[in-house]
Amino acid sequence: MRITAVLGDLTTTGTDVVVNAANPSLLGGGGVDGALHAAAGPALLAACRQVRRTSWPDGLPVGEAVPTEAGDLPARWVVHTVGPDRHAGQTDPELLASCFRRSLDVAAGLGARSVAFPAVSAGVYGWAMRDVAGIAVAAVRAWAASAPAAATVEEVRFVLVSDAALAEFERALAA
Repeated sequence: MRITAVLGDLTTTGTDVVVNAANPSLLGGGGVDGALHAAAGPALLAACRQVRRTSWPDGLPVGEAVPTEAGDLPARWVVHTVGPDRHAGQTDPELLASCFRRSLDVAAGLGARSVAFPAVSAGVYGWAMRDVAGIAVAAVRAWAASAPAAATVEEVRFVLVSDAALAEFERALAA
């Protein structure tokens, strides 16, 4: 599996799957979540409402992941994951690692070959970018090492919005 980090805009990334750093409601919000919902158009919100009506009526738990169609995004699917909120006392690195592993499980189940991730839980959820980068890269590498031979995911791209974030992910990838 090829793992890279790039400076860019997740809403214009041409991968099979774009991972959304969602809030538990799945109904939009700020940051990555708001940007993806805005770019995807009303189809994404409709798909998220369907997930809430059927699979996750109480909201998506931290560390879990669920797919929807991508609406107007240049991706086939959006995989929504809820990262841990450090400000709410959710400080277990395993919860954050689960976001990346479960998103890859879901992507592989869809037959996706390429997946783009944001820096889940950095920003408003209070995790330091260095910690997110280290946990994310380690989780993706561990998933790749243990994935069944039939897993379809060939590329993981961390799409980051600042030079500082990119530097942290590049540091983690080099380690």
